[in-house]
Amino acid sequence: MAAMVLAATRLLRGSSSWGRSRLRFGTPAYRRFSSGGAYPNIPLSSPLPGVPKPVFATVDGQEKFETKITTLDNGLRVASQNKFGQFCTVGILINSGSRYEAKYLSGIAHFLEKLAFSSTDRFGSKDEILLTLEKHGGICDCQTSRDTTMYAVSADSKGLETVVGLLADVVLHPQLTDEEIEMTRMAVQFELEDLNMRPDPEPLLTEMIHELERDMSNVSLGPAPFPELTHIMIGLESCSFLEADFIPFAVLNMMMGGGGSFSAGGPGKGMFTRLYLNVLNRHHWMYNATSYHHSYEDTGLLCIHASADPRQVREMVEIITREFVLTAGTVDVVELERAKTQLMSMLMMNLEARPVIFEDVGRQVLATRSRKLPHELCALIRDVKPEDIKRVASKMLRGKPAVAALGDLTDLPTYEHVQAALSSKDGRLPRMYRLFR
Repeated sequence: MAAMVLAATRLLRGSSSWGRSRLRFGTPAYRRFSSGGAYPNIPLSSPLPGVPKPVFATVDGQEKFETKITTLDNGLRVASQNKFGQFCTVGILINSGSRYEAKYLSGIAHFLEKLAFSSTDRFGSKDEILLTLEKHGGICDCQTSRDTTMYAVSADSKGLETVVGLLADVVLHPQLTDEEIEMTRMAVQFELEDLNMRPDPEPLLTEMIHELERDMSNVSLGPAPFPELTHIMIGLESCSFLEADFIPFAVLNMMMGGGGSFSAGGPGKGMFTRLYLNVLNRHHWMYNATSYHHSYEDTGLLCIHASADPRQVREMVEIITREFVLTAGTVDVVELERAKTQLMSMLMMNLEARPVIFEDVGRQVLATRSRKLPHELCALIRDVKPEDIKRVASKMLRGKPAVAALGDLTDLPTYEHVQAALSSKDGRLPRMYRLFR
């Protein structure tokens, strides 16, 4: 025990050989490399002598990031834009989608999406295409929407020529064999079975309300795969993305916001939007209230999806119609600025990713033959005034609504009552009087 105490005392006093070496050699080494002993009197704000002058990257305006559009002799438009990095994204966008399908044999666009990057004249199978892309670290994808079909490949820039040739073959010379079609049919059937087992109301209601887009004078009453809740979506015609009012409508949609009753997050997730403050925070029985804005080349649709217990359907519908009517009323400056800031933030964050830039370039050039840069779009968003919101909302409320519903619809108000509520000053449904209860 005494020996241990003596050893500890020597260690603390630095009398051991380890302590002496630490004091003798450790301190100068620490001062030399950590505190800059070679340059003792030079502040951190001054450059070190003898060190080469650094060369920093510079940006000469926006010209290096502009989208260049070239029209070939055959009319094909090629849009290109510089992007820092080793990889590139190349694709083909076609101005066609599910909205151009006939009523009979609908779903062809989805079939073509599943069949993309299968066998072609040059490639005997999908595996051959994938192996070719793997040589350049590439991945492929095909997406179809209501008005656009997009084929895209991301790969190393050194394989650009190979990728372009592959894309041309995939789009122009697919074989579409019987085996591939049958495999695609099985995949689509599996997706439909999965949707029936785990039904999601939002895409079903969106599909139903788009069916009414051309004739906004009807109510679409769907089956009841949701026995515990009733879901309703009310939509009003907005404008196409080619019109100047597209930006005010986008800001209005951001002002409405909303979400589910169990959504978590701060202001950036819409906790201060109207559907949160006026609906979800005040009516605990509301399970969901969310605003959506769909815009196309010739028209648009601003809609609100809500869900609640079937016994409170009428009250839920009146709450939604009242929120629609309030959009044409007073617009608070603070909520407008918050919505504009949130919209610009989402725009800039999404455009950080190369595939998103590719899709943005393609869709804008396909629709308008040009592309607005992010700073131009942000300037348009900043210019939106409260009177712009009131103007576009008033114009929207003068149109006929489209209504889609799923679930127990026993207490659902009639279409005429919904239309009357949207045309009123307070958004309330007409009163119903019963002689016998």
